[in-house]
Amino acid sequence: MATAAYDDEKRGTTMVQRPTERELVTADGVNVRVLRSARRRRTVSGVWKDGAAVISIPATLSLRQENDWVDRMVPDILARRAKALGKFGENADTELMQRAQRLNRKYLQSRAEPLSVKWVTNQNTRWGSTSTGSGAIRLNHRLQQMPSWVQDYILVHELAHLIAEDGHGPQFKALEARFERLDEAKAYLWGVSFGMAQEQETEGTHRGPPRAGSGPGDREGADGAGGWDEEPADDWTD
Repeated sequence: MATAAYDDEKRGTTMVQRPTERELVTADGVNVRVLRSARRRRTVSGVWKDGAAVISIPATLSLRQENDWVDRMVPDILARRAKALGKFGENADTELMQRAQRLNRKYLQSRAEPLSVKWVTNQNTRWGSTSTGSGAIRLNHRLQQMPSWVQDYILVHELAHLIAEDGHGPQFKALEARFERLDEAKAYLWGVSFGMAQEQETEGTHRGPPRAGSGPGDREGADGAGGWDEEPADDWTD
């Protein structure tokens, strides 16, 4: 396993080495993965992914600080997941959830763990969105008028976000590419989006058509004093 150097724990002239990824199980039986990143400076984030509480921390934290964050973040992640189950589970589409699970098994080896899947009418600029913190998936109701394979593509796209840890990077794209009609679905949605944009231009509106979109931006804090910041709890991506 790869290791990273730490400048806050030294024994004589020997610098302590810690793994960049650590797996553990809490006393309550919760699986935890701790990911250390040299890119992080002041932020700590936690999400539920792939059957475990995944906590991302700066590489410079000591082991004691790491354990403190695990103790703090695991209850928070579980609480947010339970809260989301009540919030997003209401009016969830059972048939749509079952469909997502079938696609999850077929293309993603059931690695994704969606909490709920439902149609929404208030999503004007995205075809779909996923809360990586809670596992809730929302689909634009306009998709209901499109071919089932286009809907399936959006579902696979959103499910992949519950597995990949790189936004819309190579890991995500490799998962999304397992859907055999990927290019066809993207072309179909591009055509629909183009048509909607033309219609809005004619009508003089500028809201913009829904999109599959780009990933969430880098929300890392700048270097400097002030301790460690916990990232916003529930990050939606499309």
